[in-house]
Amino acid sequence: NGFKVKEGRFRLDIRMMVFMMRVVRHWSRIPGEVTEAPSLEVSKVRLDGTLSKL
Repeated sequence: NGFKVKEGRFRLDIRMMVFMMRVVRHWSRIPGEVTEAPSLEVSKVRLDGTLSKL
């Protein structure tokens, strides 16, 4: 997907508990058709479809 977020390196364990650091890996795995949807509603439907296949 075109909205991938880079997972950074960190020295402190507390940084692992930050919301952004916990979701980066999962967000980058979402297919582009979900993240590049024309509206939030379409994105939600596509995300539900993607997650149901897991």
